[in-house]
Amino acid sequence: MADDKADGNPAEEVQVPIIEENEHKQAEVPTKKNIIPGKFFQVKRVSGLLSVVSFVFSLPVLSSVIWLLYMKSYDCEWLFKLPSLQIGISIGLICVFFICNAALFLRARMQMVGIVVVMVLLTVMFTIGLAFLGANSMENRRIPATPLWFEMKIHDNELWSNIKECIYDTGVCRDLALTSTKLKSYDFSMKKLSSVESGCCRPPADCPLQYVNATFWEKNDQMQTDSDTYNPDCDLWKNDRDALCYDCLTCRQGYMKALRSKWLKLGVFLVCMALLLISSHLSLFLVTMWELHIS
Repeated sequence: MADDKADGNPAEEVQVPIIEENEHKQAEVPTKKNIIPGKFFQVKRVSGLLSVVSFVFSLPVLSSVIWLLYMKSYDCEWLFKLPSLQIGISIGLICVFFICNAALFLRARMQMVGIVVVMVLLTVMFTIGLAFLGANSMENRRIPATPLWFEMKIHDNELWSNIKECIYDTGVCRDLALTSTKLKSYDFSMKKLSSVESGCCRPPADCPLQYVNATFWEKNDQMQTDSDTYNPDCDLWKNDRDALCYDCLTCRQGYMKALRSKWLKLGVFLVCMALLLISSHLSLFLVTMWELHIS
């Protein structure tokens, strides 16, 4: 009996610590399962949301390609070879769309490579947009469709000779004369004219000329002009419908203004979309790295 009793006590002493240790482990395991998976699923949800946002931001890029490819070129724009630039930018934007979405699809495998390629591409897109806006210090006259480039083209007399012939062939001033035959002086002054019509089809507003019809103006001797502010374009105006103000500086500036407006809009679009995509992809990269760290 004494031996049985002596044998029974050590067994009980061994079982008690084992049971206590198992209970302690069972108490610890739920704690880990409750904390880490909770954080993991929260990060997973954020990364999924950023992926959707990045994809949605890329859709306007694809839409702009359709706009550029199917948008009618402005009158005589082909003389500047801008339609070729338009096609080149469209191809570049298609590359941006597919590369950005490929980076989204492969972000779990190639985080660093994907973010580097996307950031380089979007930085180039941002820089080109700034150049079109004339806000880039690196802008020069060799970059097509930038403000300095347009300014250089204005003073190219050989090019302008071809442009004014093209403007005449489009019949802009002829159409203005036909639609304004019944308008009085006040009504014509209130008529909204395009920059080409205002610059090429009528004399500058500060010239001492009196309205007869849209393309015929008589000299008004009663109008007083200051010799210091006299506009040289007033002497270039002719009532001949083959001449009008095609040789005026206002005509050149008006045409360039109409032509440049499209590229300014494209510059604003490129800058805005580049900033949005850079923000979304950079945020997604940081969240992805966090997700890999806690998984």
